[in-house]
Amino acid sequence: RTIPQDFNQDGRADWQAEVIQTDAAINPGNSGGALINISGQLIGINSMKINEAAVEGLGFAIPIDSALPIIEELEATGTVTRPFLGVEIYSLEEVPQTEWGSTLNLPAEVEGGVYVWNVEPFSPADEAGLERLDVITALDGEPINNMIDLRRILYQEKQVGDEIDLVYYQDGERKEVTAILEEQ
Repeated sequence: RTIPQDFNQDGRADWQAEVIQTDAAINPGNSGGALINISGQLIGINSMKINEAAVEGLGFAIPIDSALPIIEELEATGTVTRPFLGVEIYSLEEVPQTEWGSTLNLPAEVEGGVYVWNVEPFSPADEAGLERLDVITALDGEPINNMIDLRRILYQEKQVGDEIDLVYYQDGERKEVTAILEEQ
């Protein structure tokens, strides 16, 4: 199941955590502990529980298939390396529809995406020609409707040094470019 995560506390989901829902007892202090199946196999890492009057005994764990690559990278290098594009983005759905045409100059066929608020100098995005108020609509042929879509592709499907194909609109003009992801 997926649980929306709001890291910056702005009331909008920044990520969808893919988790295992369990009724195993998870209490404060259990985070990071093992969730095992009846055969004694590690299937997840306990991470959170819902603590509301209407819900009792509902916990969540990070699936071991998601955690294992990060564990292995931490053991091997001591850090987690993520690919870096170099843009500060926001979901287009946060912008009033009237601004889609007047400020962003988007054609009517654009139904979603992320708008670029800031481009870090000398980043892959800067070198590829992205600018403030550009709207990214696809990465590697996959539609981008919000920040979660972009982060999912970037963090789950890409590595440092990979090429990534971007479709974006700059002042109403559709453009395509390939960027090489760097280490942040």
